[in-house]
Amino acid sequence: MSTSFRRKAAAVTFAVLALSLAGGGIAVAQPSAKAPQEAVQPAARGTNSQPPVTAESARMAKAALKSGAATTLVATNVFTVVNANGTKARGTGTVIKYGVGQYEVQFGYTVSAGAFLATISRSDACCIPPGGEVSVAPRLSTPNAVFVQTRNSAGTPADLGFTLLTHTP
Repeated sequence: MSTSFRRKAAAVTFAVLALSLAGGGIAVAQPSAKAPQEAVQPAARGTNSQPPVTAESARMAKAALKSGAATTLVATNVFTVVNANGTKARGTGTVIKYGVGQYEVQFGYTVSAGAFLATISRSDACCIPPGGEVSVAPRLSTPNAVFVQTRNSAGTPADLGFTLLTHTP
């Protein structure tokens, strides 16, 4: 009975954290004093697509799945702290940096049915991290990886450190 209670408590805690972070990013729309045709629209943000999976990335993903195949996981929460240059500071997984603000984090087990949460962060205890945005999604064609994209506050791709939380059922 206590195991069931702990699982429910963990699920509720994770849900509250996700909702708190999502609610913090909601902005209030301000009415414009200008006519709609005179109002300035923000510039397009570019592509939201993932880069193609490289042969090396696919090989590493398969090797990670093979090495973790003997592990039986029941509802797991893991974190990965990644520096802006794409190196892993601490946590679980292997990090691959594709380009400016584009990262892939691979695990030794399938995470495609999981939930992902990321935030801009620093790996040291020095300072407040820079402002910016982070997006996270399952990695296409790689069931044991997550794709993370970081941007500065203007919406331009930028190399920013982040913390990724992965919850797999």
